[in-house]
Order: sequence, then structure tokens, then C-alpha cells
Amino acid sequence: MKNHNSDKSNNKRDNNAEKVTTYQVWDRPSRFFHWVNVLLVLSLVFVGLIMLFRKDLGIDALEAKIKLKELHVIIGYLFAANLLVRIIWGFIGNRYAKFSHNIPNIRAIKQYRTALKDGQNPQYVGHNPLGKLAVATIMLTLTLIMATGLFRAGTDIYYPPFGSAITQYIAADGVDATLIKPYDETGVDKSKLAEMKPVKSIAGKVHLYSVYFLMLLIGLHVAAVIQAERRHQPGIISAMFSGKKRIKGTVENED
Repeated sequence: MKNHNSDKSNNKRDNNAEKVTTYQVWDRPSRFFHWVNVLLVLSLVFVGLIMLFRKDLGIDALEAKIKLKELHVIIGYLFAANLLVRIIWGFIGNRYAKFSHNIPNIRAIKQYRTALKDGQNPQYVGHNPLGKLAVATIMLTLTLIMATGLFRAGTDIYYPPFGSAITQYIAADGVDATLIKPYDETGVDKSKLAEMKPVKSIAGKVHLYSVYFLMLLIGLHVAAVIQAERRHQPGIISAMFSGKKRIKGTVENED
């Protein structure tokens, strides 16, 4: 005897599996941060490369060196402002923008990778478990780059927020700290300047290698997004423009 209830249940599951649902995921501030951050990071890397290889490019003048650093710092301020707004938005934004929703979970990552190996294709409205790990790592790296960059802006060309404190520290007795100029030891206490050099050097190395690490992360992130777009969850790239995801079938519980 044919089981009509069983057939109806199977048909219902099949219909749910084929159903395409549109979800509003990424809000405007999150999308704005993402694309502005891409533009600013690329700009900083471009100027940074010129600074690193300026001698090979025939840029030897001290004035040109300072101007390049000033340009790098000005773009860096925009980068820092954009990042700070995103950090604030990580606490007050919508569900998918909040950091609390994007905390990496090792167990969830293992389950997700196992599901993919088994030929399953779990769907997520927000980031999948590997995506959460990537985003958290990138955000921490960006924050480290920002902090060390602002410190070097203060020690190199005496720009805010640390420049005033640095010049006051290295100024010789009786010298007006505001008169101290970048790469000019006039009015500088050389012993205090020497004390600053190791700290300045460490901050510079951390800044530089953090940028290298960020470039690696971005490359891996882009490759993973393209792979996911092609094989696992079509539409995740367009969602970063529209904010909307169209998902076929059921979605995983992301709580």
C-alpha cells in the first residue's frame, strides 16, 4: 500500500530544498567600510612600495622622502578613521555586522570542512565558519597596522596623535619642541633620540611585516571567495554590493 503521507513529506522537503530565499545581510555601513578599506589599503601599499624602493626609483631628496611619508600618513588617517568606525559598528550594527556574530569557532570550522569533504553544501546567511576566521584575522591585522602606523607617524615626521609627545621627549633642555623638524637633529637631545630608535625600529618592522601578512590574507581571502562563489554559494560577491543574498534551500543555524 502506498504511503501518501510519506510522499507528501518527501515532496515538501524537496520543495524546501529548491526554494530560493532572499536575505538582507550586509548593511550599508558594512559595505561602505569594505570597499573604502579596499581602496585605502591599495593606496597605502602603493605609496609604501614607492617609499621602500624610492632610491631605486631615483627619489633621493630628503624633501621628497618627507612628502611621501606625509602622503602615506594622510591616507593612513583615512584608513584609521574608516577602521575605527567599523570597530564601533561591530558593536552597534545589524546582526551580521556585529563582532559577536562573527567570532570564529573551531568546532564549527571542523564541522564545516567535514561537510564539504562529504559532498555537502551547507548554506550560511552570514559568513561561513572559515569566513568568520578570515574576517577576524584580517580585522586584528588591520588594527595592528593602524596602531604601529600611527606610532611611526609620530616618530618619523612628528604627526598626531603621538608626534607632540615624541618631540617633547626628545627636545633638548630649553628647546621649544614645536621647532623640531623631521630628520633634523637641531635642538634634539641625541641620547633620548638614541633611546627611541630601538622602539621605533620594532614598530616599523611589525608594521611592515603586518602589511605583508595582510597581503597574504587578502590573496587567500579573494581566492576563497571566488572558490565559494563558483562551487558552494553563488552570489556572495554580488552581496557585497547589494547587501542581499539569494540562498537556495535551507540555511544553517548560525546562532
